[in-house]
Amino acid sequence: MEKQKSCEFGVKSGNSRGTAARSKISTQDMVLCGVFTTLIAVGAFIKVPVPVVPFTLQFLFTMLAGLLLGGRKGALSVGVYILLGLVGLPVFAEGGGFWYILKPSFGYLLGFMLAAYVTGRMVERKGRLTTGWVMAVNFLGLFIVYAAGMIYYYVICNYVIDTPIAIGPLFLYCFVLAVPGDICLCILAAILTVRVRPVFQRMAGIAGN
Repeated sequence: MEKQKSCEFGVKSGNSRGTAARSKISTQDMVLCGVFTTLIAVGAFIKVPVPVVPFTLQFLFTMLAGLLLGGRKGALSVGVYILLGLVGLPVFAEGGGFWYILKPSFGYLLGFMLAAYVTGRMVERKGRLTTGWVMAVNFLGLFIVYAAGMIYYYVICNYVIDTPIAIGPLFLYCFVLAVPGDICLCILAAILTVRVRPVFQRMAGIAGN
C-alpha cells in the first residue's frame, strides 16, 4: 500500500513539474517574443505605397506573432511593444508616451494584441494546418482588430477629445479605404504560417527536450 502511494505521489509530482515547466517561458521563448516585438515596432514604419491609403507591415507581424508563437506568447509580444511605447520609447507610428492612449487609433493596437491571442489559440488547437483554414482565422483576427479599432476611435473622438465623427465617415475612412491592404496581408500571413510554423514547432520540441 505504501509503495502504491509513493508511486502515485511520484506520478503526481512528475506531472506537476511538467505542468510547471510548460507554464514557464523559456529563454528561447523570450528571445522569439523579443524578435517579434522588434518586428512589430519596425513594421509600423515600413509603408507599402499603394493608391488611396498606404499601409504598413505592422499588422502582418502582429498576426505572425500569434500564428507562429501561439496565443499567449504572441499576445505577450504585442503587449510588450505597446508597453514600450506607453513608457515613452518612440516605437509607435507617431512617437510614444502615455498620452498615446488618447489617440483615436490606439484601439487598433489593443486589437492587435487581442487578435494575436485569439488566432494563436485557434492555431494551437488545430492539428494539420491548411492555407485556407489559416486564412479564415486571419480574417477573424482582421475583424477583431477593426472592431476594436473603430469602436475605440469613435469613443475617443466623440466623447474624449471632442472631434465628433459620424458612423458613415468612420466606416469609410477607418475600414473601407484601409482594409484592402490588410486583406492582402492576411493572405500572405496564411501562406507564410503553413510553411514556417513546422520549423517553430520543431524548435519548441528541441527546447523541450
